[in-house]
Amino acid sequence: MIKVAVDAMGGDNAPGEVIKGAVEAVSDRRDIQVLLVGKEDVVSQELKGYSYPKDQIQVIPASEVIETEEPPVNAIRRKKDSSIVVAMNLVKNGEADAFVSAGSSGAILVGGQVIVGRLKGVERPPFGALIPTETGVSLLLDSGANVDARPSHLVQFARMGSIYMEHVIGISRPRVGIVNIGAEEEKGNALVKETFPKLKACRDIHFTGSIEAREIPHGGADVIVCEAFTGNVILKLYEGVGSTLISMVKKGMMVTLRSKIGALLVKPALKETLKKFDASQYGGAPLLGLKGLVVKTHGNAKAGEIRNSIIQCVTFKEQQINEKIKESLDAEEQDIEQ
Repeated sequence: MIKVAVDAMGGDNAPGEVIKGAVEAVSDRRDIQVLLVGKEDVVSQELKGYSYPKDQIQVIPASEVIETEEPPVNAIRRKKDSSIVVAMNLVKNGEADAFVSAGSSGAILVGGQVIVGRLKGVERPPFGALIPTETGVSLLLDSGANVDARPSHLVQFARMGSIYMEHVIGISRPRVGIVNIGAEEEKGNALVKETFPKLKACRDIHFTGSIEAREIPHGGADVIVCEAFTGNVILKLYEGVGSTLISMVKKGMMVTLRSKIGALLVKPALKETLKKFDASQYGGAPLLGLKGLVVKTHGNAKAGEIRNSIIQCVTFKEQQINEKIKESLDAEEQDIEQ
């Protein structure tokens, strides 16, 4: 039984959609126990509207909530009984295998490092977001944790991302690309130019060189490496363009009688195609490199994304991703010593 602590109070749609997602997860899987952390009376009242396996959901009381606009460091220090802090302590103390939240990204990042703690050798834990592509899915990291990064950080991102894609997604020898403004090795800013040869020399990853932003939707790489400023811009633009195109296609199909008839004919195929480009079906973004699993979902996550994020934790735990990351870092340290 994998125990997942869920921040019932985090996100724009909490607690309703969060609790609904938790109920859907335990209804689908018998190997998950969800620990809903939040204001006990609010969470318990919300649960009364659902039928679910009672032994698979437990309410853990937390009287405070960390709001998105609060300074993360101060909030983590001051609000010891917040849903984020209480849930992360469950992971730290081994009472939960993972933590899922749609709450404050800053608080999750700070709490992950301060409370759960980094694996030995990890310089900076990155958020790894799965994004849909023409050929399947790619892992974009860092997608929000470290706005400023050094070459050694990006190399670690590549190694951790490769382990995740191979063992969680099932891609053998995942291709690693570094985000650049051109395919040529000599192009890019100082960070990219300095990181490129280091990735090229890394023996335990399949580095394929630079990847331009326009190649990302085509599946040009399985692991896409960059610092968080670039990664977050790519992620937000990706989501914005996707939702705009879907909206425009839907409007265009409703203009005339002919287009409406055509819409009815293509609806099943179009629905299936658009579903593949719905990032929420892949769950949240894990904060890689911690001693326990911490997953951040979108702030506006609905039940489906919460459900998928909870289920995502099972594969992560079963495949022993943290142990494999630790082995990779140990091997890196031995190479440096030699």
